[in-house]
Amino acid sequence: MIGLLGSGSWATAIVKLLLEQPSARVCWYVREPEIRKSLAQHGHNNRYLGEVTIDPSRIEICSHPQQVVDQCETIYLVIPTAFLHSALQLVDPATLRQRNLVSAIKGFVPEADMIVTDYLQQFYQIPDDRLAIVSGPTHAEEVARERLTFITAASTNPRLSDEIIQQLHCRYINITSSTDIRGIQYATALKNIYAVAAGICKGMGSGDNLMAVLVSYAIAEMRSFLRTMQPDTNIIISPENLPPYVGDLLVTCYSQLSRNRTFGAMIGRGYTVKSAQLEMHMIAEGYYAAKSLEKVRKAKHIEMPIAQAVYMVLYENARPDVILRAWQIRTSNNN
Repeated sequence: MIGLLGSGSWATAIVKLLLEQPSARVCWYVREPEIRKSLAQHGHNNRYLGEVTIDPSRIEICSHPQQVVDQCETIYLVIPTAFLHSALQLVDPATLRQRNLVSAIKGFVPEADMIVTDYLQQFYQIPDDRLAIVSGPTHAEEVARERLTFITAASTNPRLSDEIIQQLHCRYINITSSTDIRGIQYATALKNIYAVAAGICKGMGSGDNLMAVLVSYAIAEMRSFLRTMQPDTNIIISPENLPPYVGDLLVTCYSQLSRNRTFGAMIGRGYTVKSAQLEMHMIAEGYYAAKSLEKVRKAKHIEMPIAQAVYMVLYENARPDVILRAWQIRTSNNN
């Protein structure tokens, strides 16, 4: 049995993928009582991806994360980073250290300003060979509709990567492996911040010309950040490894399915942060990531004008057009 913690749209999509394997069963921690009831009675998550049908006989729905940890050797973490710390505090650390943990979370853990695997290693002493991530340009809505999607499974443990590939591969999922577990996590956290920036620009009425400039500079910022955090890697510009880096950035910045882009667009149209969050009813990871990244980049002395501008808009009440000024300053400095 495979374990999974989380009950949002991406968690529901991953359960769908796991159950594509005929013999698979999933032990699923679902926090919300109404979702547990809906899944048990009707095989649907009544809040997220309601079109996905889950066979109730193939899932064990749990109301506490420890129930999943006790029963499963491999556990997928699909809880938004804003809630991961509080959820794992309910779990026995000694038991958790004996499990394979696969993070499908994109962002920094706010309580530690760390990517998920660094957080798991520092706070729970999870061995490196028991950690993995899944990433890629992966909108849950498209997975639910069985549209061809490319996923990357990253781990320093080849056997764990192979296990994930066997669990998730199906006719509409192409999944490959990587060893750059930290670089991919940083890239996926940053792309959410840049998607907020893209949304802000769209909300302000900017067109595709400016969006192309934004994404170009976002790639340059991401590369600079990764080279500082991991000086020995140049993987982002390797063509065969682009999907979880640039591909994920592109889909998040351009797609109307992107919740971070949607959140940014609302800010660009004049919403306050609080009102945008209340109206969305979903977590925009870029909001939390912007604050964590600001701390990390300051500590490492990394200049990131776009990311800095997003932080200023979200946390310092700066006017959204500060983003445009930041690009102009950077462009002038490069000429």
